[in-house]
Amino acid sequence: LLQAEVLELKAPADTPAKGLVIEAKLDKGRGPLATVLVQRGTLRVGDSIVAGAGYGRVRAMLDEHGDNITEADPSRPAMVLGLTAVPGAGQTFIVVDDDRMARQIAEKRESRERAAMQAKRRVRRTLEDFMASMEKGASQELNLILKGDVSGSVEALEDSLSKIDVGEEVTLRVIDRGVGAITETNVDLAAASDAIIIGFNVRPQGKATEMADKEGVEIRYYSVIYQAIEEIEAALKGMLKPVYEEAVLGQAEIRNIFRSSKLGNIAGCMVTSGLLRRNAKARLLRDGKVVADNLDLASLKREKDDASEVREGFECGLVLKNYQNIEIGDIVESFEMREIPRA
Repeated sequence: LLQAEVLELKAPADTPAKGLVIEAKLDKGRGPLATVLVQRGTLRVGDSIVAGAGYGRVRAMLDEHGDNITEADPSRPAMVLGLTAVPGAGQTFIVVDDDRMARQIAEKRESRERAAMQAKRRVRRTLEDFMASMEKGASQELNLILKGDVSGSVEALEDSLSKIDVGEEVTLRVIDRGVGAITETNVDLAAASDAIIIGFNVRPQGKATEMADKEGVEIRYYSVIYQAIEEIEAALKGMLKPVYEEAVLGQAEIRNIFRSSKLGNIAGCMVTSGLLRRNAKARLLRDGKVVADNLDLASLKREKDDASEVREGFECGLVLKNYQNIEIGDIVESFEMREIPRA
């Protein structure tokens, strides 16, 4: 109020109303409800109005206390009843001369939104993009359909999900969003696009649940936005390919070689560090150089008994699977690949 007085902020009150949609929702009994803020002009009951992709004649208006009002002048918030569709939060509304003009403007707005959404869904790939994806491995994509009780919640959820960053391997795409119950149309789209439906404070209507079970479409319900963000982020991280690192288990020096017609060359070894584990990977070192890599420890014995592992300071006999070129003095290094947990 102080700024308005100092800056002498004024708006004409005798012109057709124009302003912003603050919030909107779908009410079962009253249909689409839009809370609007008049920026200029005066909004009256009976005016033909266009709000986002919705249009109609103002049947009734309610003030902040839920009482009926007949008009709303500049800077006045009001809840409007009579629209054909739920507008999005932040969209503009205008008052026009008649219902026919309102319908034409709304249809143009809807066609523009549909074209923008289709362009967003369509993935155009160049040859360079294809070659790049071949080099680094094909990326995975998680498609979502968002439905909420009010448009502000849907927009806030979409904005929060778009900020999730788990690298270039996985991408998240919202292919559709809307206000109101989850419908069979949403399930159809999810089935065709291999998408997951996120319901925020809404539930399916009609046969949507039965249809989702039949089509194998997953529907997740949330009432807290942070829980939805955490679970979607966990799902994206789960789609990432695991990252492994090599962990050296130990080394053993070959001190004798025994010939066997059945097993081939058997290396008599002394474990000099760590341990050797049966079925682990191994490499053969000779004079500090890698002679063979990614070998399998096919057999590991301690004296005459099979052993799952042999620790430092003990002697053992081992056989390298499908590899016979071993010499006295060679070093057998045992290692395994361990998955690195992602942050």
